Amino acid sequence: MLLTLTTTHRPATDLGHLLVKHPDRAHSFDVPVGTAHVFYPEAGEQRCTAALLLDVDPLRLAGARGKGRGRQQAPTPDSFTLGRYVNDRPYAASSLLSSALSKVYRSALRGESRERPELARTPIPLQVRVPVLRCRGGADVAVRMFGPLGWAVTAAPIPLDERHPEWGDSRYVDLTLTGTLRVADALNHLYVLLPVLDDAKHYWVAPDEVDKLLRAGEGWLADHPERDVITRRYLAHRRALAGLALTRLAERHPTDEPAADGTTADEATGEGTTTDEATGEGGQVTARRASLAARRREAVLGALVEAGASRVLDLGCGGGALLAALVGDRRFTEIVGTDVSTHALTLAARRLRLDRLPERQRDRIRLWQSALSYRDDRLRGYDAAVLMEVIEHVDPPRLPALEDAVLGHARPATVVVTTPNVEYNVRYEGLPAGRFRHTDHRFEWTRAEFAAWVDRVSTTYGYTAAIGGIGDDDPEVGAPTQLVVLTRKENP
Repeated sequence: MLLTLTTTHRPATDLGHLLVKHPDRAHSFDVPVGTAHVFYPEAGEQRCTAALLLDVDPLRLAGARGKGRGRQQAPTPDSFTLGRYVNDRPYAASSLLSSALSKVYRSALRGESRERPELARTPIPLQVRVPVLRCRGGADVAVRMFGPLGWAVTAAPIPLDERHPEWGDSRYVDLTLTGTLRVADALNHLYVLLPVLDDAKHYWVAPDEVDKLLRAGEGWLADHPERDVITRRYLAHRRALAGLALTRLAERHPTDEPAADGTTADEATGEGTTTDEATGEGGQVTARRASLAARRREAVLGALVEAGASRVLDLGCGGGALLAALVGDRRFTEIVGTDVSTHALTLAARRLRLDRLPERQRDRIRLWQSALSYRDDRLRGYDAAVLMEVIEHVDPPRLPALEDAVLGHARPATVVVTTPNVEYNVRYEGLPAGRFRHTDHRFEWTRAEFAAWVDRVSTTYGYTAAIGGIGDDDPEVGAPTQLVVLTRKENP
């Protein structure tokens, strides 16, 4: 199986420094299932390509499988008597290639380069080619996985037999990725997503795989729209490990609302991203319902558009999920994201790719560190402010300070607030009674409690209020998310 990495950065041979592999030599590495080779088919000033070729020994692969503990993912798409020895594993990219990549390019995965440290931290033009990749769910899945990470994705289905086009396409694609990224980011994307697309691992998935996933997914996995699918597939559909990984991710990104068992609240209700089992005939992914998080963003954007807002504050912006949606709509001419966490702001900047945006686009966006319980003069004079899944993370004694800072001091014309509806928690099978949706939540309100809070703050600060819900409305317990749009009175 083959993977090539090409750059046109000048001098292009700097790729050798970034990969810590000299272009003038061929390099070989022993791996558990065979031998990995790194060589350079081309190495010039204008263009350089590094090739990783994994030569799999079927006997060693079969032997390695026999040493595993417990249930393992089948390394072959079909099971038959000689399947351990006759299969597609030596030819189609899979977790075998991912494991070889982690050994051969270990320093590059960490973003280390002794000779070119600055370049290792710099996005450069890259092209990745994986000529044969088993892609469960079809070529569209590859686009959904790599597209949000800044890649232009071409996933060309490989026909079963070119001489018989009527037979249709195989389960394999010829994958090409083009983009401007750090080499370390590109390699970590491949390390995680190659086995995810194949949806099979050749080794026993132990708890330490969670650490590997979080390490390789740092800076991109938590905000990926297919995060749940990636996590489950990478961890071989082991629910306990996937729950642990999602919980640890959500602890760094509080708005993601994991349930107590580690699954997201969206997943628990079936409103999250479709699981891998939701596939149609032939392995094609069926139509998906939008996640609750996506529906929240859509509701907030709709409220902002209806209010005619163009200068918008995202207060407690976290990793920048709403900011990305705001940036994508040119009706919003000035966008400010604030968070008390500098780490969250760093992740938001990375998600928005601020360092790569054209100057005119970049001038629309500002990221400020700010605590919502303190007055901040920079936040005055804006058309609208959003508190999306934020207030429940504030200790109740500190809520009056937040109310004064936002509604009393900043006083935007429109304020949009969303927060969980605690009554809906009974519909989450994995959430024990009395537990909040996230470990960082300080409270979760009933619909009556939310309405009472809205009535108090709107009366105190001179706003009118329109309360609604987001998500499927349950006749007994309401919608999973509560929303209010506060509109400032002209003469309070």
